Amino acid sequence: MVQLDDKLRAELDELRRVINHHNRLYHTEDRPEISDAEYDRLFDRLLEIEKQHPELVAPDSPSQRVGASPSKSFEPVPHRVSMLSLQKVTSAEAFAEFDRRVRETLEFEDEIEYVTEPKLDGLAVELVYEKGLFVLGSTRGDGQTGENITPNLRTIRNIPLRLSDDLAGRFPTLEVRGEVIIRRSAFERLNRSLAERELPPMANPRNAAAGSLRQLDSTVTASRPLVFYAYGVSESRPGGIERHSEIMALLQSEGFLVNELLATRKGQQDVEQAFLALEKARPKLDYEIDGMVIKVNRFDQQEILGQISRAPRWAIAWKFAAETADTIVEKVEFSVGRTGAVTPVAVLQPVRVAGVTVTHASLHNEDQLLQLDIHEGDTVTVRRAGDVIPEVVAVDPARRPKKARPVSFPTACPSCGLPIERSEGEAAYRCLNSSCPAQLEGHLFHFSSKGGFDIDGLGEKLARQLIDAGLVHNPADLFFLTKDQLLPLDLMADKKAQNLLDGIARSRATALPRLIYALGIFGVGESAAVLLAEHFGSFDKLREAPDEELEGIDGIGPTLAANIRAFFGNEGNRDMINRMRRGGVAFPEYQGQSSSGSLTGKTFVITGTLSQPRSYLKKLIEDNGGKVTGTVSAKTDYLVCGEDPGSKLARAKKLDVEVIDEDTLVSLTQK
Repeated sequence: MVQLDDKLRAELDELRRVINHHNRLYHTEDRPEISDAEYDRLFDRLLEIEKQHPELVAPDSPSQRVGASPSKSFEPVPHRVSMLSLQKVTSAEAFAEFDRRVRETLEFEDEIEYVTEPKLDGLAVELVYEKGLFVLGSTRGDGQTGENITPNLRTIRNIPLRLSDDLAGRFPTLEVRGEVIIRRSAFERLNRSLAERELPPMANPRNAAAGSLRQLDSTVTASRPLVFYAYGVSESRPGGIERHSEIMALLQSEGFLVNELLATRKGQQDVEQAFLALEKARPKLDYEIDGMVIKVNRFDQQEILGQISRAPRWAIAWKFAAETADTIVEKVEFSVGRTGAVTPVAVLQPVRVAGVTVTHASLHNEDQLLQLDIHEGDTVTVRRAGDVIPEVVAVDPARRPKKARPVSFPTACPSCGLPIERSEGEAAYRCLNSSCPAQLEGHLFHFSSKGGFDIDGLGEKLARQLIDAGLVHNPADLFFLTKDQLLPLDLMADKKAQNLLDGIARSRATALPRLIYALGIFGVGESAAVLLAEHFGSFDKLREAPDEELEGIDGIGPTLAANIRAFFGNEGNRDMINRMRRGGVAFPEYQGQSSSGSLTGKTFVITGTLSQPRSYLKKLIEDNGGKVTGTVSAKTDYLVCGEDPGSKLARAKKLDVEVIDEDTLVSLTQK
């Protein structure tokens, strides 16, 4: 029996070696040596032996790529080294500025050595190898923590499950990073297959790849034509290697797929020429890309350059201009958003733009509508702004049909029928009626949010149900809900209904800044709500305040003042406020910050990229008696300044406002 096991082990080892060899030739090097039938014969023999002797199944066996039983969820995985995002440029001038900053920081007069490669439009992942064995795979997530998708990544045939003994000896732990994509040709075959089974097609290769990787059932992932491209490792100077290009060559020698267009460039002009060549080649590539990634090649220079926030200073993504396509406008509709903005939207004959089928495109506002002189029936050029949001950028009047209908902006809200208004200095018309049906769902969610009335249990799904059931026509109706009305709603048990009613009851005693914020006055965020509460001290004084008093408040200004006056001048909003009073909502006097504290009486402005979230610094200041505003003025005592501060720093210097960093702020709170 021992002799039989030895023979089986030897046969298994050879089968695994041969199958892995042919997997690499087929999936990575695109030069198969045997027929599919011969490959299937080898693979079937492997499965036969492992089925008879499950104790001989190894985690790096090619059989482990077929998928596992469905998972219930994805566990969070912290990245040992953060997976950074990249800053972006969109022009040769902006890249030249990046190159200048790199050379100045390095005090390097010669041309910088860069590595360039296409920026693949897929899903970033990390593969962790321990002693040469693939043990963990995860998504990028937020850069600090991803999701464990190891079983799904195992199904991708061009990901090595085991590294060579030589590499495993050099790197006991190796974290390889890259992009998972679906090639264009494979995507088209996949959609044809879905159509044959009368299943809905996938929107684009990027979404298909991301959706395939996040399947709880990895057998579904195994059925999708996913490909992994390596673009680096987590460590700087891994194993003493000095250049990024060297680590990429090493990964390629281990069987990882490295982009065929990856190359070393010398200086700004060489990179610019490579970008233009890539832009020209883009339509012919068998994968979606949206630009070029450019990295400083030498690891010692990368270390000197360092990083800001979550982006390195030694790399940049040079994005392509958005792709465009021509199509016909069938009609123009007007939509109403949560803030009441009325937006013209072109309904288009379906057209493919940057890999996505586009049927609607934004026309932004009345000014854009007039500038384009758009007619229903026009032939237009559509662009995906940032390769995301479709927009109409041009009209071809020469191709306009004789019966094309001109489009005019409405004077009343398309949803509620009340007049719409356009404030001075604004591009958008707005419906200011809080009871407008088109705005109601967003209003409810904003009204009950943490910064507003903070009503536990009132999420978007429940808000939709309350509206559909006719129980809520504006946020004030929340304070009149009963348990008998709630219980018939979907998934609404007795305890859940009571918890919601208890949350609504508690919210009636909210503070004045929260109440002001919850009303959803356009442009009035949490900071502005505090400014208004501090200045007026009561809701009724705010409601009756004239324009000149509102405009005189530091941090408000004429545009925001006009929005506030327009809100309180709207009949629907006045009715809502009166109904809130009848529903028991308290309209309290403002209880400001404690007069004690090391920062009492001091006004701060925060700007730039900081190590701590702005909300944390704002709370730190306010907890110590200080006040935070959004605009630098003569009344500002301190500007808390991080990296890339922008115009606020220049204004602070002009007004002789003291500029401090985070450490100085902390020291001020400890006095």
